[in-house]
Amino acid sequence: MRKRDKNIIEALESFRAMDRNQIAELFYSHTKSPVTNANFALKRLRDRGYIEADQNRKPYVYFPKPSRIKTNGQKVDHFLAIADFYLQLRRAGGEIKFFHVEPGYTEYVRPDACVMWRGSVWFIEVQRTHYTQKIMNDKMTKYARLYQSGEWQLLPFHKENAPFPYVWIITDHTYPIKTEGFRVFQSKSVSSFLSDLAAKQKATPKPKPVTKSSGINIKVGS
Repeated sequence: MRKRDKNIIEALESFRAMDRNQIAELFYSHTKSPVTNANFALKRLRDRGYIEADQNRKPYVYFPKPSRIKTNGQKVDHFLAIADFYLQLRRAGGEIKFFHVEPGYTEYVRPDACVMWRGSVWFIEVQRTHYTQKIMNDKMTKYARLYQSGEWQLLPFHKENAPFPYVWIITDHTYPIKTEGFRVFQSKSVSSFLSDLAAKQKATPKPKPVTKSSGINIKVGS
């Protein structure tokens, strides 16, 4: 099996589901015909029984075989949204050291993804529907409990003296959220988040240089 074929299967196992266009962008964007090349590879993998597809969707949506989710279930669109968020990060630039989908790090909270991007760790919540304020408050309470427990400092990717991971909610609706000890960001997309951040940093007077820095103020704009 070709290395790229293995990488496609691994991506499907990680994201649970991806459509043809997402796979084309992730693996063939450097070629002259990303969609055509993706179609050839995906057909080959389907014919050999490594993956399966929902042909009722346009473009087709692909799953590892066997699939970890129902291929016609309601969660398919949710996982496609997570894959789309990952692709948005790639387009924005900056190193992505890891991207874990629905990691079960602790019993307190299970984010949709956890990523180290541009030197900072982020807990990602991808909201495809408008949550009630109570549901969102309950979710933030779980993050607060994780923060207060101190268990996050034992996570394998945590660096000594690093802050609690930032919580980033991808949503079309802005929720009133108050937290202590950690920061929560809300945006419709990665590009809108960076645009808003750049505007805020431009309007804020530059602080005096410091010898040690970490987190969003320095690294997310790199």
